[in-house]
Amino acid sequence: MNFLLDFFGDPANWSGAGGIPARLLQHLGFSAAALALSALIGIPLGLLIGHTGRGAFLVVASANVARALPTLGLLVLLVLLLGTASVWPVLIPLVALAVPPILVNTFEGVRGVDPELRDAAYGMGLRGPQVLGKVLVPVALPLILLGLRLAAVQIVATAAVAAYVGLGGLGRYIIDGLATKEYDQVVGGSVLIVLFALATQGLFTIVQRLTVSPGVSQRVRIPR
Repeated sequence: MNFLLDFFGDPANWSGAGGIPARLLQHLGFSAAALALSALIGIPLGLLIGHTGRGAFLVVASANVARALPTLGLLVLLVLLLGTASVWPVLIPLVALAVPPILVNTFEGVRGVDPELRDAAYGMGLRGPQVLGKVLVPVALPLILLGLRLAAVQIVATAAVAAYVGLGGLGRYIIDGLATKEYDQVVGGSVLIVLFALATQGLFTIVQRLTVSPGVSQRVRIPR
């Protein structure tokens, strides 16, 4: 408790380039950019594979990559190759980590739509893209949002590794605190990352309640 009081009660931690607001914005920037890129890759691929049934091996392969990916090792390798002049050495490992849950959940959401519902849509004269956009996506939306939520929380928690190679974000408190043995910085940075991850999860829960129709929510049971 004393560590938290020392960290959050120090006015120096609330101002300047190394203050909590600045570090939080840096962390948010890494996380938002990585999630946006991951969604741009994972959602279209998941929709396409789930709708056509072709390329399902990509889903299996991506799930295996997510379990085996050494994020820190990939980060260090990219820094050695690309340097730290840009944020790409950070974004690429985060995107590689986040694409699999988005892709897998989008694919499973579309694939799991009742075949009778598909047949009814085609029977009404809808074409493939219309069936996908008007029928499959709304029904699969809970699982799509679940994939985004899992990816976002993983990104927020993992983006702390950016500090390991000299970049910003909330991880700076942990890395710098360990280096200087200022453990109030370590504890404070860890608490901020946990709170950020919890806030991210809460935000996606609210988005799901606002965007998914009650009928779909009752049919698709999503873990909280």
